[in-house]
Amino acid sequence: MNNEIISLEEITQFQSPSDEFNPYAWYKQKLQDEPVSYNKATNTWNVFRYNDVKRVLSDYEHFSSVRMRTTISVGADNDEGQHMGKINLMSDPPDHRKSRSLLSAAFTPRSLKLWEPRIHEIVTKLLDEIEEAEVIDVVKDFTSALPTIVIADLLGVPSEDRQLFQQWVYDLFLPLPKENIENVQALKRNAAKEYYNYLYPHILQKRANLSDDIISDLIQAEVDGDRLSDDEIVRTTMFILGAGIETTSHLLANTFYSFLYDNDQIYGEVQANRKLLPNTVEEMLRYRFHIAKMDRTVKQDNQLLGVDLKKGDVVVTWMSAANMDEAVFENPFTLDIHRPNNKQHLTFGNGPHFCLGAPLARLEANIGIGLFMDKFSRIEPVPGFRLEDSLMPSAAGQMLSTLPVRVYS
Repeated sequence: MNNEIISLEEITQFQSPSDEFNPYAWYKQKLQDEPVSYNKATNTWNVFRYNDVKRVLSDYEHFSSVRMRTTISVGADNDEGQHMGKINLMSDPPDHRKSRSLLSAAFTPRSLKLWEPRIHEIVTKLLDEIEEAEVIDVVKDFTSALPTIVIADLLGVPSEDRQLFQQWVYDLFLPLPKENIENVQALKRNAAKEYYNYLYPHILQKRANLSDDIISDLIQAEVDGDRLSDDEIVRTTMFILGAGIETTSHLLANTFYSFLYDNDQIYGEVQANRKLLPNTVEEMLRYRFHIAKMDRTVKQDNQLLGVDLKKGDVVVTWMSAANMDEAVFENPFTLDIHRPNNKQHLTFGNGPHFCLGAPLARLEANIGIGLFMDKFSRIEPVPGFRLEDSLMPSAAGQMLSTLPVRVYS
């Protein structure tokens, strides 16, 4: 992580964590008044409208994933925290093809079929542990526990170490603040070192005892005669962790927040008609997964966005704002689980770098919410909940740290 990290705080200038958790007024203003705008404090161009965002993400001839300056603060600046080796996701086609092919060995349709019953078992066990409770903390008891146990299980390491995984992921994916940077960097370095030292022996053991898990798939992956070394597999799984834990936890927690506070009729409606669940998940990805953004570096001078872009300029694409573009989504600032085209959202990106973990996130959300509804017929908010006191910073924006829910069997 030796790239210069661009401060998102200086671009958004949200006044509070809850403003960042509900960024809709900011998105609306940008979409209407500044769809392509220059931010002097960070020396970045920021793009908000759907077609422009999609263009930047997919047009690698003009907008490169190779960057020296980035909004991505994943990993750490010590040796263990660097993403090096054959899998380099900050690359463009054709180089990117080999990296993606090696990584996609762990996310095949065959893998998803194998994982589905395992995810069912994990969700069922979690729900059995809380079925007698009248009030649960759905974040601690369910939405952060589920993806952590799932990804540990799919990696092929002991799921009882999930608290370690949760802390490592939280630290590794922390955004770098304008203040207190060195303390955050220290947390990242320590997490990277601990994770590396924890996982490396597991890789060595797994080579002698292959099974149906991500590490075994990565060990066996081969593209153009190249295979991954043990060191490269450790570093690769560090980044899979973020996709497997941080983003799915964010999606699940925010979905339950929506059930309680955005529209308290949705839970009962989906409970009564489970065919609505897949579309509900897509609408939550469109409406409630914030803040999805990605940056690119301008490869050659162009005016493709209607402004003079120079080689080396950084363009930040705000996918979550693009998901609110009324040119694509009718009444975009309304949560509508019946929306016919909500799967067009750009939350998982677009083009050659489309998120490989998207099918797994969707699978976990559909199974997790569906089985939760089987267990609990009704949910209600708990009086006294304060959003402002229940948020923490994360790579995906402000993330719920707690969400009390009254449940009824």
